[in-house]
Amino acid sequence: MISVNDLLFAYSHSDFQLQISNLNIAAEGATAVVGPSGSGKTTLLHLLSGILTSDKGRIEVNGAVVSELSEAARRSFRLQNIGMVFQDFELIEYLSVLDNVLLPCRIGRLPLDAVAGDRAKYLLDVAGMTQHTRKSVTRLSQGERQRVAICRGLLTKPRLLLADEPTGNLDPATSERILDLLLDTVRQEKSTLIMVTHDHSLLHRFDRTLDFNEFLTSTEVTGAASADGADS
Repeated sequence: MISVNDLLFAYSHSDFQLQISNLNIAAEGATAVVGPSGSGKTTLLHLLSGILTSDKGRIEVNGAVVSELSEAARRSFRLQNIGMVFQDFELIEYLSVLDNVLLPCRIGRLPLDAVAGDRAKYLLDVAGMTQHTRKSVTRLSQGERQRVAICRGLLTKPRLLLADEPTGNLDPATSERILDLLLDTVRQEKSTLIMVTHDHSLLHRFDRTLDFNEFLTSTEVTGAASADGADS
């Protein structure tokens, strides 16, 4: 279960504020997050992961009160429990495709063994990236880089996967393939996916939808998630 209560977050360099009175997202399954650009969707993901910290309020993720952890403890919790697919990919340009996928093992001090290597290769194969395994990521297209980032996010079988527009640079056929990979993994591992998307044609594939348009005006959102609040 993910719960957010009485949250306020503001960037110091802008007038943007994200306010959430109450948000609950059930454990397991897939939640799509939709809404206007600039409404706070990416900010919400970064708050849930502990990359950003709120000015006030409580954020609980899988039993851990992330909003009360130190920076070091948030980083440790994130490495052990959360997979991240960033909108700008955050790939390491001097590493190969395979080494980028294996990066969570290196920075999280997890076993970098044959099991991890086989899983990385499996994910790259499903994503259609097998032929690029030894390439530098600087030689990849935007869509290929996006697929590498997705494989990296799935490597450790995280309990929570936070994905920010993971199909945004992909053609329709590859988008469906990647979404299959994300949803199949979540359901096999009984984990949780929260995915920001602007592609409403994908919403029928999700268990629930958190719509930031409704989030501004209503105490109810589609499906099993519930929320009320406002953001600018």
